[in-house]
Amino acid sequence: MNLNQLKIFYFTARYGNLSTAADLLFITQPAVTKGIQRLQEHYEIKLFNRFGKKLVLTDAGEALYEIAEKIFQLETQAEEIIRDYQENKAGHIRILSSESFGAYYLPSILTIFGKENPDIRISADNLPTEQVVEKTAALYNDVGFISYYVDHPKLTIREVMKDHLVIIAANDHALSRKTCIEARDLEGQTFIMHEMGSAPRKAFEEFMRKNRISIKVSMAITSLCAIKKLVESGLGLGVVSEYIARDEIETSRLKAIPVADDCLQRSFYMVHHKEKYMSESLQRFMNKVYQWASTYEAPVIGTDAAEISR
Repeated sequence: MNLNQLKIFYFTARYGNLSTAADLLFITQPAVTKGIQRLQEHYEIKLFNRFGKKLVLTDAGEALYEIAEKIFQLETQAEEIIRDYQENKAGHIRILSSESFGAYYLPSILTIFGKENPDIRISADNLPTEQVVEKTAALYNDVGFISYYVDHPKLTIREVMKDHLVIIAANDHALSRKTCIEARDLEGQTFIMHEMGSAPRKAFEEFMRKNRISIKVSMAITSLCAIKKLVESGLGLGVVSEYIARDEIETSRLKAIPVADDCLQRSFYMVHHKEKYMSESLQRFMNKVYQWASTYEAPVIGTDAAEISR
């Protein structure tokens, strides 16, 4: 089988679009069409059905796609191994992270790791958790950090740390004068919340169900910085990790209100592909993550105890 034709088929199947496959492969769209036609003619089998502009794999196409995916994942791993030796094991680590971990926790890890490993190059970007999962499963990056647990057949997922959530309020809010509140004190209060499905929101919704309270959500915001600013302006209460609001609390711009029920917490997880080649530099970085997490005040689960890969 011609590997160039197989790669054309794989990219077309993966993105369901001829022009996207052509752009990613740096060839023309007619060349993509011809490559697929030749593959189908050679084996006398249809790999795609067309519905308007949409391409859908046939049963034969689905079977071939699964094999092609494994082949090109192995190709990526082979390139990583060679590159690792070419760079004298100095390496390049590609990291994707959810917004909260990437903005507030990862910089501390990178500062320590970078000072100890100045020859290792780091690329880091923040994305929604679902995109971190998708790209890590496709071997786009080396390691990822996500804000909630996912069950994925291609990924190894380990809990890195737990963090406490706190209710934050503007200094002139009625509840800010309390040193501790009961869950019932939050009944009917207005909140600036994270978007639906986010880890803090899931944790707080479980807290509300447990305590049988209801609140008013006036805004659902993705940005943590925006949530803190809106709470500071007096538009409502917020729920964030205590660490994330630390600066605002220490400078008295926000007030953290402890809740008597200590169940408000969330976890962060580190993920990598189960078949990912573990270079020396990548293993060193992952060890540093757990070393950093062990110094964090919140409870931490170590590598062995926290492995949840299925």
